Amino acid sequence: MIENLTNYLQTADPFSAGMIILLIGVGIFVGFVNTLAGMATALSYALFMAMGMPINVANGTTRVGVLAQFAVSSVMFKKSGYLDTKLATKVGIPVALGSLAGAQAAAVLNPSVMEIAMGLMLPVMAVMLLYSQHRRSKTESNKESPASSTADSDRKSQTFNTAKFIAFMFIGAYGGFTHAGVGILIIFGSFYLLGLDILRSNGIKQFAVVIYTPIALAIFILHGQVNWPVAIIYSIGNITGAILASRYAIKWGAKAVNYIIAIAVFVMSFWLIYKNAA
Repeated sequence: MIENLTNYLQTADPFSAGMIILLIGVGIFVGFVNTLAGMATALSYALFMAMGMPINVANGTTRVGVLAQFAVSSVMFKKSGYLDTKLATKVGIPVALGSLAGAQAAAVLNPSVMEIAMGLMLPVMAVMLLYSQHRRSKTESNKESPASSTADSDRKSQTFNTAKFIAFMFIGAYGGFTHAGVGILIIFGSFYLLGLDILRSNGIKQFAVVIYTPIALAIFILHGQVNWPVAIIYSIGNITGAILASRYAIKWGAKAVNYIIAIAVFVMSFWLIYKNAA
């Protein structure tokens, strides 16, 4: 059965009804979870690699949907009062600069090296995800209203020093290398370095990704590592998922979803390492 599914994924026309439904369906889920929490891009890699794409092409292809998804969610977070674009831009600039090096490394490295690196990094991100959920539940009762954000955001914007700039550059380097998990790192940076609550940290994440993704995507395009038919169809699902998560469920179900994604990431990590060690 698994062999038949693999053969179907690798030979089916991406514009066939079955593949369109699959790509949009998975895209909705990934867009929803990425907006809500993070780490779901790992599922994009798994799907695209099952379709026969090398890891670097899967990496480049997923960036199209990422850009579309976070552009939409940024607008919705801004309308809800949970996105300070001034502070988010200060975060996004070093993230974008760091992504140049990360994306270039991802585009030229041997795919096996990339897969092993991802297999080693993703479990760490899964543990960080679960820890983030624990921190989130502890601060949930102290969440501020959107109207109270202006003074705090202004104060944090003024304390964005060189050390924080460098820290977000390293986060950007990771994000350029692989998008999976970078959202959690940006949330961590905003939460711990900038002192924002989880919801506003999530808003920073949305906009910072919009700033750095075009740079990373351009490098993958330059190397011919974007499957455009798949990327365009998949991005429809990503956008839909982002709209649903931003409008109805920014925090709904986050704990359960995070655990599900963490399990999926551990499974994928084991598969990547086993595949290249065999």
